[in-house]
Amino acid sequence: MSLKKKLLVLSATCLLSAAATAARADGLSDLKAALARLPGQSPVKALVEAKTWSRQGEGKEQEEQNGQASILLEDSPRGLQLLFGKDLLARLEVEERAREKDPKAKTPGLAAIREVNASELRPMISAAGNLTRAMEKAIFKTEKTETYNGKPARLLSFEIPVDKLTEKERKYVKKFEGSLDIWIAADGTPIASRMHQAISGRAFVVISFETKNEEDLVYGLSGDRLIVIKKETHNSGSGAGEKGEMRVTKTLQLQS
Repeated sequence: MSLKKKLLVLSATCLLSAAATAARADGLSDLKAALARLPGQSPVKALVEAKTWSRQGEGKEQEEQNGQASILLEDSPRGLQLLFGKDLLARLEVEERAREKDPKAKTPGLAAIREVNASELRPMISAAGNLTRAMEKAIFKTEKTETYNGKPARLLSFEIPVDKLTEKERKYVKKFEGSLDIWIAADGTPIASRMHQAISGRAFVVISFETKNEEDLVYGLSGDRLIVIKKETHNSGSGAGEKGEMRVTKTLQLQS
């Protein structure tokens, strides 16, 4: 074969390879297609555990509190049902009475119970819609091949614009950084996601503030549902002489 023909064959091979790679590399389309296949209609039953930790203030005024609560949830044609065990309800009653006597009493159940209400748990068992809305508010930036927990994955990176904030919030914001990373499998199914936001600004002329919010989600499948099997959030902020930090971890274990 002549050199010219060899070059033509090599060029054609490279073009075909590039085209095939491009076809496989459209992770955003694969992700959207995967989410469309997961309408979240099949019944699900799970045990949810929430653990919280918070710290407010500094120095001698600093206060820390840990919380823990577990409930059963079931989503079926009848709707979403949350089952609070008798032990948990009894513990909450004891903590309520203790707090009435001493406002500084430790109340781990009460600290965590707000994390296992319907508005907090619904996105965990119907995660496709929540992830779709998050993507709609973000700007797609890059895709690259990566690993997640030692397994092949594709990482899709998005930028969250300041427009995500309300007009009132933007009035006080001087600096905003937001990002969303989503790891997907070969067929586009979400494996995990990470959201990060950092905001700083000034309110009422003299009050400076800073906040940071991070959210890590690990996904799983249950029938035609995309579910969050683990959710970790970390929020911190300072302003007007106050400082606070909170971590929440929620885990979801499917039940038969």
